[in-house]
Amino acid sequence: MTGPDSTVDILLWLVFPYVCLVILVGGLVWRYRYDKFGWTTRSSQLYERRLLRWGSPLFHFGILVVLLGHVMGLLIPASWTDAVGISQHAYHVMAVALGTVAGFCTLAGIAILIYRRRTVGPVFSATTKMDKVMYAVLTTVIVLGLANTAVANILGSEYDYRTGLSVWFRGIFYFQPDPALMAAAPIGFQLHAVAAFALFALWPFTRLVHAFTAPVGYLTRPYIVYRSRDAHLGSRAPRRGWERTGS
Repeated sequence: MTGPDSTVDILLWLVFPYVCLVILVGGLVWRYRYDKFGWTTRSSQLYERRLLRWGSPLFHFGILVVLLGHVMGLLIPASWTDAVGISQHAYHVMAVALGTVAGFCTLAGIAILIYRRRTVGPVFSATTKMDKVMYAVLTTVIVLGLANTAVANILGSEYDYRTGLSVWFRGIFYFQPDPALMAAAPIGFQLHAVAAFALFALWPFTRLVHAFTAPVGYLTRPYIVYRSRDAHLGSRAPRRGWERTGS
């Protein structure tokens, strides 16, 4: 730390992130051990597909690009991008262009999904209280992120998050976060950070747990064998694994 910080700064930028991360990790472990059947998206595709066909791809592809942008902006120091020949100006142009498009796609996608969830009767009936909280917090995070981008580029803010917020964020993972860096950040970035960590704390108790799931088992799972009981099998000899079963 660079100097004395207020109690509020210490609580917000030192204690709160670690509390949220502990809840995230502990909650995921608990959910996986004791609620495996609940570890699902609880898909509502059977109820309605037209809006889902638009909203889901917009949201998921948009949020993926946003996530990759945050990984690059928060976890990769500016000195590393300078070392590989990416100037600050080039990085800024790329981040703004991709971030703005991806952000609006994400916002449009979640707006469609929320509209669908509220207006389609069966989907709304399947919506839990935690779903509503999750959608509210997630939308807040997205809107604040877009607002920060708009302020920084339309109004010309001089704040460089790569030398402030990013340094504080990386410090969390080696247990040396500097609250003063976040205390000096604009209010929009502070609100975005608080909302994001609140979302992390909610994560294990919502349908968002499916983000930590990959169908790796499908690569090694044996084939499901279907055998016909029909006596009329045609003139071809059955292929291996498709032999007729006894009645």
